[in-house]
Amino acid sequence: MTPLPETHRDNRCALILGAGGHAANAWGAGPHAGTNSSEDSLRHRRVDVQGISFHVVEAGSAEKPAVVFLHGWPEDWSAFRQVMVDLSEDAHVIAVDLPGIGDSQGLPRTNDKRTLASYVASLVGGLGLLDVTLVGHDVGGQIVYSYLRFDSGPLRKAVIMNVVVPGVDPWTEVKRNSKIWHFAFHAVPDLPEKLVWGQQRAYFDYFYDAISARKDGVKEDARKAYANAYSRREALHVGFEWYRAFAQDVKDNLSNTEPPVDTPVLYLRGDHEGDIQNYLEGFYESGLLNVQGCVIPECGHFAPDEQPGQVGKALRNFIFG
Repeated sequence: MTPLPETHRDNRCALILGAGGHAANAWGAGPHAGTNSSEDSLRHRRVDVQGISFHVVEAGSAEKPAVVFLHGWPEDWSAFRQVMVDLSEDAHVIAVDLPGIGDSQGLPRTNDKRTLASYVASLVGGLGLLDVTLVGHDVGGQIVYSYLRFDSGPLRKAVIMNVVVPGVDPWTEVKRNSKIWHFAFHAVPDLPEKLVWGQQRAYFDYFYDAISARKDGVKEDARKAYANAYSRREALHVGFEWYRAFAQDVKDNLSNTEPPVDTPVLYLRGDHEGDIQNYLEGFYESGLLNVQGCVIPECGHFAPDEQPGQVGKALRNFIFG
């Protein structure tokens, strides 16, 4: 494996580490302390592209650089609500419900991440966004990777959060991890829908509790919103289809002949998720030549929910620093 350049290695988010390298909350006592709690500036609308009516939520001036947020599973656009508010004075922030989820209408042709990236590219073009930073959490991060590697369009910068990408190291290692049992279960045709339908809240709660740094990392209002976003049968189905498409994602990513990209990329991970270095090396080896890492303290998988203030601080430093 080609060594990752020293300048791209994990700096453990020095901007939010206390003296001597010990973790400190950049915003004060709690994950929301010191943040702007007003959400009056959030605007909702629909944008139709490629047969999908996207639910789009935005704030900030269209004259400023655009930051587009893509959620993961089991989430909707509101995973980034607080981060959007925090960044809205300096950026045009946009979050969407992915095709088939929440208030977006219409189903995607397929759910492989290359195809979903093409929908996002059409949305970015339809909104007339320029100087775009694309941010994706979980499955949203897999879509960001495909957007970058399959030349979906120019980006200023990109952020991939809390996720492994199919076919990219350490993909094989992660799949072997018994704690990641749901990858295989969700890929089974039809069965997850039958077992989870009507029990979305209880099933989702298992993951919010198990892979957050603290059981209360994902708050009650967020849990209710996410369960509601998958309350339609087609939405629940689409969420599981993201996992069923992993085999195609692996084929796409391993057969990619596009040249490497030098777009600046930040890979963000919670300190409770384990080592970040093998992920950075995997991204570099797969063609992301300008990748750097950031570890958020006191954080598990659901970083935008668990530590929105610290995530916002890390994004601000990366995008505007």
